[in-house]
Amino acid sequence: MGAAPVVATAVSSSQPGMGAIPYQGGVTFRVWAKFASAVSVAGDFNNWSTTANPLAPDGNSGYWSADVTGAKAGDKYKFNIPESGLRVDPYASSVFKDVAAGAQNGEMLWKAVVSSQDVTFDMSSGFTTPNWNEVVIYELHVGTFTTQPDGSQGTLITALDKLKTIGDQATGVGFNAIEMMPLGQYLTVTSSGYNPGYIFAVEDTYGGPDAFRTFVNALHGLELAGILDVVYNHLGDTDLWQFDGWSMPGVYCRWCGWGPVAGGDYFYEDASLGHTDYSHARFDFGRSEVQQYLCDNVARWLELRFLDGLRFDSVVNIRGIQHGGAFECDDANGAALLRRINQQVQSRQPWKLTIAEDLQGWNQITAPVASGGMGFSAQWNESLCYALRGAVIPPGDAARPMQPIVDALNALSGPNAFRYVVYTENHDKDDPSGWECGRLPDLIHPGQSGSWESKKRSTLAAAVVMTAPAIPMIFQGQEFLAWQPFPNGGAQPAQIDWTMATTFAGITRLYRDMIHLRRNWFNNTRGLQGANLHVLPVFADNMLVCHRWDQGGAGDDVVVVCNFSNVGYASYAIGLPRGGMWRVRFNSDAATYDSSFSNWNSFDTMASGTGLNGMPFSGNVGIGPYSCIILSQS
Repeated sequence: MGAAPVVATAVSSSQPGMGAIPYQGGVTFRVWAKFASAVSVAGDFNNWSTTANPLAPDGNSGYWSADVTGAKAGDKYKFNIPESGLRVDPYASSVFKDVAAGAQNGEMLWKAVVSSQDVTFDMSSGFTTPNWNEVVIYELHVGTFTTQPDGSQGTLITALDKLKTIGDQATGVGFNAIEMMPLGQYLTVTSSGYNPGYIFAVEDTYGGPDAFRTFVNALHGLELAGILDVVYNHLGDTDLWQFDGWSMPGVYCRWCGWGPVAGGDYFYEDASLGHTDYSHARFDFGRSEVQQYLCDNVARWLELRFLDGLRFDSVVNIRGIQHGGAFECDDANGAALLRRINQQVQSRQPWKLTIAEDLQGWNQITAPVASGGMGFSAQWNESLCYALRGAVIPPGDAARPMQPIVDALNALSGPNAFRYVVYTENHDKDDPSGWECGRLPDLIHPGQSGSWESKKRSTLAAAVVMTAPAIPMIFQGQEFLAWQPFPNGGAQPAQIDWTMATTFAGITRLYRDMIHLRRNWFNNTRGLQGANLHVLPVFADNMLVCHRWDQGGAGDDVVVVCNFSNVGYASYAIGLPRGGMWRVRFNSDAATYDSSFSNWNSFDTMASGTGLNGMPFSGNVGIGPYSCIILSQS
């Protein structure tokens, strides 16, 4: 008779932390598996034995842990649970796809990797997160932002190389923050990031967690803030589904009926609350352990990976249930989680930013938690985007409604200033499957994104965004009229064609000049960082005239004139808030931006006329077709 296998004695760890935490001489492993009868860890350090390193219960908490001597950073590992088999660590910082092993045994396809934790925040740059009213965001997708030498999708390192050029504050595009689409490990070959697999891991094909921390340190050296999209409203088909084998069978979703709601510990097993339009793997926000899991994920990105902010995907599907895009019911547990997350951030790192993609126009999203709000710093805004698209896409001037733009701008000013992120393009709006979606230059002139009309009207819309009392954002390639659609699911998005940056270098300079004025680069447009807005009643000629200011006075008061018609004006009378000389700081029709522009004589003007448009003074300006001019006083 053969000898019985030796089973080690399980002893729980006294060291804190979740997942795999290296220490001198070993690694602590800890996992939540409430209904497991036993847990062990198998990996490179024990030849993938499922008996050599058992974990012990941490009391009656449902957590299991052990210290494993000899394990180290770089080792691959998985948790073994009798009821469910080998499982990837939910807290894994790095996840590896082992194709060769997976071909022999499907349980070995995905493996967690013990990540080093010796990368620290680089204080030498002296970087501080900019104030909200100073931020201009550039949204990018790491995989398509650049390519590797062989033409495959880009990485964090290739993205950094490009950002060293276009992110230069003086000579690049001029933005001072980037917002990256989700980086959590996904299970497909390519992804826009919104089908998350393992939310603590950094996509291995992008470079993994160590490359990411290096990337963020380098960002700060470039004086760029880093913001990341996180997805907490649903999860992809990963090992978290029935993680420890437990589930409640026979529960079917009441909203769609196409699938069971039987995900186990991490997910709702409720006919009403287990649904999103993306999957039934909706986190059970009512479980304290799941809330802690998501709060820990926020801390991982902000406190251990040094990011300056997070953008939360589809918040409406955390605080409630949507079916077919229609709101069905509230989820008090999800709302409580959002408040808890924002309180955590504000108590530990109050200078860091949280942005909600809720898209319902609900002011409580950014209201303080103390007054019953969700506590977010800001939220995405759709109203101005749709209003601007409605005004610049139609081919004829008779179909350019101005009032929706005015209404959207007014809603963004005063107490709501800088509580919204505004844009004309983003990863959702450039998805051609959506309503009025696609790259704006291509929507203006299909198949001819480099046409005069596309150049003029897309940059005119961008000028309104850059001068609005909100946080402006542009999408990768927008600064040189990128036309390739960005499908946010299914088809792989096209790589950015950086040859267009040379072809349309003047358009990029146009964006940089606008952004510099927005950021008060020359100390004469401070009002664009202020909360105040007065839209002058000048709409009859498809004109939009706005007065923007912070405290008012020389170098502060700014007047923005936008002509949404194909007719230029040699002398157009407008009201002005102060007497004296007004200087043209920006003219989007300048020939330096494009040789096809008419270089209209948009001259400095003396505000010496009588009051007009409800303003105490008036003057005359010249403005070209589909153009914007920005004026201020020295």
